[in-house]
Amino acid sequence: MTDFEYVSIAALNQYAYCPHRCWRMFCLGEFVDNQYTIEGTSLHDRVHTTAEAQREEILQIRAVWLKSEQYRLIGKSDLIEETDGCWYPVEYKRGHRGEFDNDELQVCAQALCLEEMTGQPVRLGYIYYAQSYQRQPVEIAAELRQQTIATIAAVTQLLNTGIMPPAVYSARCKGCSLYAQCLPKAVGKVACYQEVN
Repeated sequence: MTDFEYVSIAALNQYAYCPHRCWRMFCLGEFVDNQYTIEGTSLHDRVHTTAEAQREEILQIRAVWLKSEQYRLIGKSDLIEETDGCWYPVEYKRGHRGEFDNDELQVCAQALCLEEMTGQPVRLGYIYYAQSYQRQPVEIAAELRQQTIATIAAVTQLLNTGIMPPAVYSARCKGCSLYAQCLPKAVGKVACYQEVN
């Protein structure tokens, strides 16, 4: 494997969801669509119409590329808003509020980039859930920052070594578009069989 100059913000989300999925997507280049990924792509296609708008006293900028030299991150935001000199990222997701923390981690990574690009602290971000038409606030607190920075380091190591994380079956496998490539239940059965024999 070769050194990656920058880590994709999207890779952090995938890694926090499932390291094996991240490896398949960003090391092997595998991706398979399913109902959920198609709905997500459709949502982002609508959101990523590059535009700048003013809504009352809020400046909205869509599809902005974010970059951090300090953390070696790069990625495209769905929406950046500014009000009263404060900047915050808004990440769009297709479903209802997620049960896992990978989306919050993605928002935090965007906030780290925004801080570096604007020179201003970013203390808040949002996740907009399309099915419920609701925004969930994400506090960019110290614990989330530390978790995000640790995930950046883990993804950087994964990309640079290419070492495959194990496929582990969990509730997160439900709805995963790469489940048929991964087959985590089968991997577990093979491992048990090999131990017995």
